[in-house]
Amino acid sequence: SILLDDNSTFTGEKTALPNANSVRGFDVIDTIKTQVEAARSGVVSCADILAIVARDSVVQLGGPTWTVLLGRRDSATASLSAANNNIPSPASNLSALISSFTAHGLSTKDLVALSGGHTIGQARCTTFRARIYNESNIDTSFATSVKSSCPSAGGDNTLSPLDLATPTTFDNKYYTDLGNRKGLLHSDQQLFSGGSTNSQVTTYSANQNTFFTDFAAAMVKMGNISPLTGTSGQ
Repeated sequence: SILLDDNSTFTGEKTALPNANSVRGFDVIDTIKTQVEAARSGVVSCADILAIVARDSVVQLGGPTWTVLLGRRDSATASLSAANNNIPSPASNLSALISSFTAHGLSTKDLVALSGGHTIGQARCTTFRARIYNESNIDTSFATSVKSSCPSAGGDNTLSPLDLATPTTFDNKYYTDLGNRKGLLHSDQQLFSGGSTNSQVTTYSANQNTFFTDFAAAMVKMGNISPLTGTSGQ
């Protein structure tokens, strides 16, 4: 549903606070969909394309593979309020993160594994400014280096990598960063802040294969959250 533009009957999810000026690449999905429709019209949904692209991009960047269950149908509507309320904030503490995932049938183990997706990608200055300037559970040299591209005022849309060492490689360095108090987002560092998830972060930092196995399983589990199938959707 995130692919749907606003229309007269609903306001879509693209302008929701977690998505606006953040989620991009819609044109890539549009191109794939156009080519798939040209080859075989009315067979493959955009929802399945997104699920396949998620897997293939992880593999392309050096990460694990998994079997993508297919047969999803597309939503005909989207919800601005659902996106605003259901996507965890980068300011979330550990209990809020656990509650958010639990509400969708995902365990704390799934939370830690799926957070490892932050081994790639970028975050906007506005999402981590408070952490690098105000928090104490952060490596000082790391905070200083990030401040150079994220001033205390202005520059909200300036990007910094979520994984400073290998931002375009899918690996376990995200967890190593957390162990060294170099998590970029407050919500990231919450996974290693003396709480119940510390041991899992340590395990993933020490064993990339374990992370890969758990991440793949959690992606399949997340992909099975209330898919539209049969005659539902389009």
